[in-house]
Amino acid sequence: MAKIHALFEKVLTTVVATIVAALAAVVVVGVVFRKAGAALVWYDEVAAILLAWLTYYGAALVALRRAHIGVPVLVERLQGGARTVAVVIGEAAVIGFFVVLAWAGLQVQAALAGVPLVSLPSVPSALAQSVIPIGAVLFVIAQLLSMPDALRGEAGSGDH
Repeated sequence: MAKIHALFEKVLTTVVATIVAALAAVVVVGVVFRKAGAALVWYDEVAAILLAWLTYYGAALVALRRAHIGVPVLVERLQGGARTVAVVIGEAAVIGFFVVLAWAGLQVQAALAGVPLVSLPSVPSALAQSVIPIGAVLFVIAQLLSMPDALRGEAGSGDH
């Protein structure tokens, strides 16, 4: 399980770093062209999409590291079975939310079938919105892979 966790973390880290680099490049190019008086019509839309992708993929990476903002005081004060039950209920709630989000994301995909991006008509809008179901599934995987840490009381350590 540790090898899968490490591989998943490496892949997510690479994806997040790539998105950050792409976003930085798009913003710099957009600013340079705008200052030169030749604003790019696609820059704002692509930057917004990359920011959404960064949010979803980054959230999955942070979930894997159990570094999301939380209020663990109650769970930390619990002992034994009560602590385990509280962790499992919390994990079930989070996973349940992201399963519903993935389902809703698939509904968005279906609704956008055949609709192109405004500034890049050759790119389907569904591609940009694919981050919703993909990001939700990645978050669920991250929660499941990091659940043993939470059950051992290592939640929020982020030291992987």
